[in-house]
Amino acid sequence: MDSKSIKHIAKNLKTYSSANSLDKEIELIEKLGIKVITIDDKEYPSNLKHIYNPPKVLYVKGKIVPKDHYSIAVVGARKSSTYGRETAARLARELAEKSITVVSGMARGIDTYAHRGALESGGRTIAVLGCGINIIYPPENKSLMEEISKSGAVISEFPINTPPLRRNFPMRNRIISGLSFGVVVVEAAEKSGSLITASLALEQGREVFSVPGRVDTRLSRGTLALIKEGAKLVENVDDILEEVKAQGIENLELQLKKT
Repeated sequence: MDSKSIKHIAKNLKTYSSANSLDKEIELIEKLGIKVITIDDKEYPSNLKHIYNPPKVLYVKGKIVPKDHYSIAVVGARKSSTYGRETAARLARELAEKSITVVSGMARGIDTYAHRGALESGGRTIAVLGCGINIIYPPENKSLMEEISKSGAVISEFPINTPPLRRNFPMRNRIISGLSFGVVVVEAAEKSGSLITASLALEQGREVFSVPGRVDTRLSRGTLALIKEGAKLVENVDDILEEVKAQGIENLELQLKKT
């Protein structure tokens, strides 16, 4: 680990009084095989670098590769319906089949199924954590986290051993949207973290997509509100790809072959 990375880690640790000492942090990073990417490194995602208040340090298990530049986030309710979970998995699978990386937060419900959908198609997916990268949260996603780190990346801006505190997740959400060209919301209550991610996406100049659901269910209130406010209604993956192409990525697959 070079001196630049150590300097950034030291600054990061000052933000969290409960974090380990710098020496302990570096020891754990090396022991766990975690890579530290600073905002000055060439591997740092270019999409993320240009948002307001980008993380200075990313802890990474797995690899961030150039084709991850072409990413779409798929997020939604933790307490989701069968319809929502199946829709998230299908959209993620179809995006991955088009060589688009699927970004989500590895939470229960929609996030988990979005990651699984991308993995099922042999595609790439990135999980952004709201805790230290050595903490598995939720704990039942241990095998999912391992699978993502083998064929994609698990990332966090939080120091090692940082617990999954409530205040961490809005910070995490800005990374999910910041990595992506757009955010797809699949099921969300009126007040939810997914709507925070959508709001951050708009602030960052990203597209916001919303999957409609039954008008008489709580989980549709957030997604229907987004559509009323101008989010693009999504019925299938083509609705998403149309907007990706509109952003100047006409020959996505050709560009990916060049990366």
